[in-house]
Amino acid sequence: MIEVIAAGPYATVQDLGRPGYGHLGVPCSGAADAPSLRLANRLVGNPEGAAGIELTFGGAGLRFTTGAWVAVTGAACPLEVVADGMMTRPAMLAPFWVPPLGELRVAFPLAGLRTYVAVRGGLDTPAVLGSRSTDSLSGLGPAPLGAGDVLPVGPSEDLPALTVDAVPPGTPREVLRVVAGPRDDWFAPGALETLCAQPYVVSQDSNRVGVRLDGAPLPRAREGELPSEGMVAGALQVPPDGQPIVFLADHPPTGGYPVIAVLASDCLGAAAQLRPGDRVRFRLDRLAPP
Repeated sequence: MIEVIAAGPYATVQDLGRPGYGHLGVPCSGAADAPSLRLANRLVGNPEGAAGIELTFGGAGLRFTTGAWVAVTGAACPLEVVADGMMTRPAMLAPFWVPPLGELRVAFPLAGLRTYVAVRGGLDTPAVLGSRSTDSLSGLGPAPLGAGDVLPVGPSEDLPALTVDAVPPGTPREVLRVVAGPRDDWFAPGALETLCAQPYVVSQDSNRVGVRLDGAPLPRAREGELPSEGMVAGALQVPPDGQPIVFLADHPPTGGYPVIAVLASDCLGAAAQLRPGDRVRFRLDRLAPP
């Protein structure tokens, strides 16, 4: 078991989500920065889709009732393990041992937003529609974590030996690649060039549903709204105020605002690490698929 001593500003259980239910109105959800969760699981010998803890802006304390192998990835935070009156400072991006009744303390990141904690065996919380992920939009899955919560850990006897040859995901990027459409024809000529001409600032109103951006508005050429249509992670949806929103893991399955562009899939993890006040630019890729 893992006892949550402190959860920080916002902490949830996340795996790789519950895909395949969009036609029923159920978002995919899952880790906002999936490459970081996959890496954390590989580092402790878990399947990549095992459930771990997603911390938003760090600040967590976790006590392990029995010893466990742990790995921490994503936004870099100072780490401490306190056990038997001794304190050590393990490194991120490598597995480390937490002794029985030891406490892992995760401080606040200097850059980036979301940090992932994987434990060998994975979290064994109840699954809903095949996933243990907390979905902040629909309310499916376990509630956000709080002090006093206890998380069961799955068995590890049948897992492979630990390896440390995983390659960490790329560092957070200030330029994200996009491809045009599918509704770029709803915007005034030059809107895509405007999107890519200058940086946008991440708004305080951002969350796991989407990253709201403040910057040059993207004017429309057509009035009215679309009938609701399917949405994908990475879609840049533009409401009537012209300020784009980048959809993340908990985005709704459908939406009625036009999508001017879509992030390249290898930029989704970087987008999930954007924090309020960060500046980000877009680069139009006219050839590579998202």
